[in-house]
Amino acid sequence: MADNILHGMHGCSREDTYVVPKDPLIRQRLEWFQDQKLALMMHFGIYSQMGICESWPLSEDDAPWSREDVVWEKDPAVFRKQYVDMNRSFNPVCIQPEEWADVAARNGFKYLIFTTKHHDGFCMFDSKYTSYKVTDPSCPFHTHKHANIAKDVFDAFRARDIAIAAYFSKPDWHCPWYWAEGMDRPVGATRNPTYDPKEHPEVWEKFVEFTHHQIMELMEDYGRIDILWLDGGQVGPQNGQDIRLSEVVARARKIQPWLITADRTIGGENENYITPEQSVPTGPIRVPWESCVTVGHAFSYRYDERYKTPRELVHLLIDVVCRGGNLALNIAPQPNGQLPGPAVRAVDGLGAWLRDNGEAIYGTRMADPNEVGKVAFTRKGETLYALVRQEEGDQLQKTLLIPYTGPAAKVTLLGLEAALPFERLEEGLEVRLPEILQGTSPIAPAFRIEK
Repeated sequence: MADNILHGMHGCSREDTYVVPKDPLIRQRLEWFQDQKLALMMHFGIYSQMGICESWPLSEDDAPWSREDVVWEKDPAVFRKQYVDMNRSFNPVCIQPEEWADVAARNGFKYLIFTTKHHDGFCMFDSKYTSYKVTDPSCPFHTHKHANIAKDVFDAFRARDIAIAAYFSKPDWHCPWYWAEGMDRPVGATRNPTYDPKEHPEVWEKFVEFTHHQIMELMEDYGRIDILWLDGGQVGPQNGQDIRLSEVVARARKIQPWLITADRTIGGENENYITPEQSVPTGPIRVPWESCVTVGHAFSYRYDERYKTPRELVHLLIDVVCRGGNLALNIAPQPNGQLPGPAVRAVDGLGAWLRDNGEAIYGTRMADPNEVGKVAFTRKGETLYALVRQEEGDQLQKTLLIPYTGPAAKVTLLGLEAALPFERLEEGLEVRLPEILQGTSPIAPAFRIEK
């Protein structure tokens, strides 16, 4: 049933194994989550400096696909040391969290997913449990007014009524209790620990405690967190790497009882919504879900990146929303901390469309029909919305057929708020378009159909 959604780099959990949360507050919060529709995701870390894939080049097993952009060093051991030592040069002095938040707010993003720590273990927050962090004296950025990047970013976005999701990597390849020296496998051989946790339970327990401490730091010291977004699916009981996640989630919810957890690719009680990556389902999914997709081609910053057009972003959002999901659009900041201009211009185009047509996106649910050809449908209660994904150069004519055969008393074009004359045909509603639209190729005109 869920094979149609397993197209991402890591795929995602199956719809038919989804576990509905027992806590009524979490079920209520998932309704809130499904109203939001659009998130800004941001991968930012020491890897940003070199324009390479985040973290994954450190793993030899993952080298074939992740080191395509690593051209300065071929020796794996030397490369790993050079990567790890990038904390000593990380200095994004142009960072302006308020500017990031302004871009998100004006373009209709409702929540932020920010990398507090990726698999490489470098913390973008002031963790007390490691010196491998942005606030340590070993990092030149530690004297900057925004040195505790995650805190200041979270505060800036909250000030604009944007909710917060803390991305946190469960594997930590810098932690001496995950990639431990002198164990069964060399450091960096695979994405997994260098030992079998069953054979070295004392080492594994130190890693579990370390992970719990860091998660609780984020829960206790960084304000309201709406979502804990957990990556690194190899860390889970199914793989012999049980970090007793339910235990720390229970502790976190004593402080933040509204907390949604996305233990991605694991399933079970802590994966409150499922997460296709760099892919969109080909059809509806009837449990809470979110596709994380990049505005460019990569999650981390690339010097030669090509960004999607506003039309591509709008159509992507419509694809996701009409099939029941949320879209998390990833923008990777530049090494200096500024957002890439082409990425901002792309989401500005998306935002302009949403200002006219957001009524057909936010707070909606899947409709029946769901999609017919280039027309997608959403609904709010008894009100239906039809969104027409127009390709570049595909010009509108005097009339447009909306393939909907149900009851309709009034059809309104969003943006212009113009009530349109229409005729009911066997195959749907033939709507007469305003002259201002005839001969044009808008990104996606949206229509409100009232019964």
